[in-house]
Amino acid sequence: MAAYQQLYRTGELEERVDRARAILHSCELCPRRCRVNRLGGETGVCRTADVAVVSSCGPHFGEEAPLVGIHGSGTIFFTHCNLRCMFCQNYSISQLGEGREASRGEIAKMMLSLQQRGCHNINLVTPTHVVPQILEALLVAAGLGLSAPLVYNCGGYESLETLKLLDGIVDIYMPDMKYSNERNARRFSGVKEYPAANRAAVKEMHRQVGDLEVDERGIARRGLLIRHLVLPNGIAGTEGVVRFIAEEISTNTYLNVMAQYYPSHRAFKIPSLSRPLTRQEFTEAVNLAREHGLERLDGVRPRSLARLL
Repeated sequence: MAAYQQLYRTGELEERVDRARAILHSCELCPRRCRVNRLGGETGVCRTADVAVVSSCGPHFGEEAPLVGIHGSGTIFFTHCNLRCMFCQNYSISQLGEGREASRGEIAKMMLSLQQRGCHNINLVTPTHVVPQILEALLVAAGLGLSAPLVYNCGGYESLETLKLLDGIVDIYMPDMKYSNERNARRFSGVKEYPAANRAAVKEMHRQVGDLEVDERGIARRGLLIRHLVLPNGIAGTEGVVRFIAEEISTNTYLNVMAQYYPSHRAFKIPSLSRPLTRQEFTEAVNLAREHGLERLDGVRPRSLARLL
């Protein structure tokens, strides 16, 4: 049974909803701390006021194997983002705002529909800026029988205060660790102090849920998965990322070393990002992870390497 069901029964989930919504009066949901009144219709960097915007919803078979299982991961893609990645492959959603507004009742129906279709989890994609709206929907859905594990699938630029509101609610955390270099994070994702905020967030996530646990079918039930997209020319700072994971999180961490970078959005105009990843760059990233004692690696199957140069 998902963690949030216990909080629903005790009434704690409703209290968390109230606390989360209160933050929207002067929004500090993420480390940007825009302090706009989203309940009054104002928007900050995430360009979202009081109502969440959803791009799509459905079973997804392209996620990590422990999430996909047999029947797929039940994804809900939220529109907009608190990052400004120049190479975002989903920029039509994250930057251009593709999607439609969805009430808490509509999001609750999406969650229940995904569960009814046999999805192994409810995968909330880019949830950081809409945590209160998600919790409102979860309160409704839990009362109607939702029990699938909740996946928090984020860019990794998270507030510790917001994450603590999610303690006992989220079953599976899946953050990105995009950079270990502060300057590159500012330049290519338009965000201050990403490595520090990201590392603190990942530590808190691991404190809450621990290493990834799977059932007898290999399907994730609880724990931490980390994604690291390898960027060309060493921009992501992979060595710093894997060293942190090994030394300060756990060598048993499930890490997806991602090979699917290709120039997208504004990356074509940036010389250091304007080409695809090479096979050598990806292999070096995987070797770095292994050298630091990380063995639970996803993303290193032959199909991941097929289109690399």
